[in-house]
Amino acid sequence: MTSPTLDAPALERLISAAVAAPSLHDTHPWRFGLEPDTCTLEFRATAARALPRAAPAARAVHLAVGCAVFNLRVAAVHLGWEPVTVLLPRPDRPDLLATVRLADATRRTVAPGSYDALWHRHSSRFPFSGVALPMSLCGELAGAARTEGADLLFTGHRETERVLSATREGERRNRKHLAHAADRHRLPRGPTGPQAAWHRRPSPALGAHHRPDVLPARPLERPPQLAVLTTAHDRRKDWLRAGQALERVLLLATASGVRASLLYQAVEWADLRGRLGGLTHPCRARPQMVIRLGYGPEGSLSSRHGADGVRPG
Repeated sequence: MTSPTLDAPALERLISAAVAAPSLHDTHPWRFGLEPDTCTLEFRATAARALPRAAPAARAVHLAVGCAVFNLRVAAVHLGWEPVTVLLPRPDRPDLLATVRLADATRRTVAPGSYDALWHRHSSRFPFSGVALPMSLCGELAGAARTEGADLLFTGHRETERVLSATREGERRNRKHLAHAADRHRLPRGPTGPQAAWHRRPSPALGAHHRPDVLPARPLERPPQLAVLTTAHDRRKDWLRAGQALERVLLLATASGVRASLLYQAVEWADLRGRLGGLTHPCRARPQMVIRLGYGPEGSLSSRHGADGVRPG
């Protein structure tokens, strides 16, 4: 098999795929590095793009990088490479979150349809139909998360209400927190106000809107189908694994015609994360994201930072 060449068009495609991944407030708080001799791409955290209140724990940054890493892996396989990923490769460089070496392709490592899905995946703030996902698909989505070292736990009716309650409380705190409010003034703006990729929700049932005066008053489907993405531990590598698991789940959902929105409000607060973790496996599960899944209209694309902002410098 002839090895592909890492030329300018291929590099542009890889970068564009990574940028297509979700990130907190679409800020993409990372940049690429490139080691051309080894065909290795680096993901470096960029403090200037991390939201101040999220920066101390850096969970959101690691999740975003994990999502971007998975998209790059998908694109690399599509272009003919086998991606070899190392998380936190240099303890002396805490900003270097991951490297992906483009090795000669020997086997397929991502599901068919993932590459096309990554260009069409985006969150939907619209109400879904309320039609439940087939159990077989739920099993496939859970299996996708396990492939990346995480668990995807679908909530029952009582657990769903508790997750929504924690989400509302997290959003209430976020709106009250002055530093968090200041962050939002720096977000990319669209016709409905600040575009927050991980805070999109279709109804006040999931918390207060950024601009409730301009968003349509549409009720949330009842009951919403929620799933909590968890890891066994809560370390930096776990956050990066969770990001890759999240994106694998989202791409499979997109390829299956399922819409999704990400609810991160409760995950930002330690006590609210504790509430989420206690829903299924107390003392073991560490919640990393809440995902709302269903059938319905596509959401609109938000204004993302282009590839220029993350290219190797």
